[in-house]
Amino acid sequence: MDSTELYRKVLLSISGNRLVEKLSLKYGKKLAGKFIAGDTLAEALAEIEVLNGKGILVTLDHLGEGIKQLSEATGYKEEYIRLMDGIAERNVRSNVSLKPTQMGLALDPAACYSNIRAVVSQAKKHGNFVRIDMEDTPFTQATIEIVLKLHEEGLTNVGTVIQAYLFRTEEDVKRLMEAKVNLRLVKGAYKESGTVAYQQVSEVIDNYKKIIRMHLDSGVYTAIASHDDRVIHWVKDYAAKNGIGKDAFEFQMLYGLRMTDQEKLAKEGYNIRCYMPYGTMWYPYYTRRLAEKPANLWMVVKNMFK
Repeated sequence: MDSTELYRKVLLSISGNRLVEKLSLKYGKKLAGKFIAGDTLAEALAEIEVLNGKGILVTLDHLGEGIKQLSEATGYKEEYIRLMDGIAERNVRSNVSLKPTQMGLALDPAACYSNIRAVVSQAKKHGNFVRIDMEDTPFTQATIEIVLKLHEEGLTNVGTVIQAYLFRTEEDVKRLMEAKVNLRLVKGAYKESGTVAYQQVSEVIDNYKKIIRMHLDSGVYTAIASHDDRVIHWVKDYAAKNGIGKDAFEFQMLYGLRMTDQEKLAKEGYNIRCYMPYGTMWYPYYTRRLAEKPANLWMVVKNMFK
């Protein structure tokens, strides 16, 4: 296990500690603001306009996951419907991302499907798109089945996320490509065991490139979500050498990270989409961002003393 992977595992373990969470919630909101567009939809929509003005597309995420009551899922569903309406009214260039556990997957899969279907249907009315985020492995299969079922019902304006560090990923990509599902391809940000996921960074990178190549070659629109320059440069070179146009894929990066580079990609003519979260349930998202690499934590530590 290399140092970066060790760092990620340690930080994800620490972040699950109740005392660490309590202290972070008390003192960390200002620091988390680096990665969060605001508490309210109005704040998020205003920030989307700013990014659109720089040529950057957005996927908007209303923060929340791991709910304890189905009534919470209903609230999230209603917020996402308002969100879809708000995007249309402001005429901003943004789609949305949501988490299935936020919609009740761990509590009632049927209710979860109904909630997600309502959001996707509203998005279709506005000619917009919904990305169902991928969470940790207990929910992988169910998430894929939700997306495929929606496609079978004619709601094809929905896609999901595939994580390169899982052993099952290549087969999942093949199945989803057959259904022409729009995928966001990522390395993976959850703590997973060696029984289901690659543990070495080099193995994850190799598998990541493999699934990117598969998807680009298929002709299905591809979203490559990465801050890794090795991956970004490789995608640019592969697309150029194989006659794959810039309109066939997009890069995605996180709000608050490498914003200058996001503008640069837009100026180079690439589609670049910023994953922009908003809301008050920021702790789980924030800790995953810090766990991705030591540089993110160092950036936050430096900001503490400004």
